[in-house]
Amino acid sequence: MQTDDRDAGYLWDIVDAARAVQGFVVGVSFEGYLGSRMLQAAVERNVEIIGEAARKLSRQFKDGHPEIPWQSIVAQRHVLAHEYGEIKQDRIWRVATVHIPDLIAKLEPLIPPEPPADP
Repeated sequence: MQTDDRDAGYLWDIVDAARAVQGFVVGVSFEGYLGSRMLQAAVERNVEIIGEAARKLSRQFKDGHPEIPWQSIVAQRHVLAHEYGEIKQDRIWRVATVHIPDLIAKLEPLIPPEPPADP
């Protein structure tokens, strides 16, 4: 698999997980989010996926798109995966409701069309 193909795959993973997060929180208040451990876990897991896929993107791709805060995205993944006792739900909520929509808007123009589904 060529680097460009690998980057495209990681971008699809990021956008897919970001869309999932966006769908999870639509119509939910912060209080509702805090009251649902399952929702918190779903959001956290997909934010972790976003960070892992961002970590695996080529340096060339990331350097070519400095408008995206790659370092912050990967750092958030590290907190979720390794410092889970330090998770601040107000920050995760902000990621889900502010940063995720912005990330989707920035990445969608960069990803190639979805490959056709196998019959």
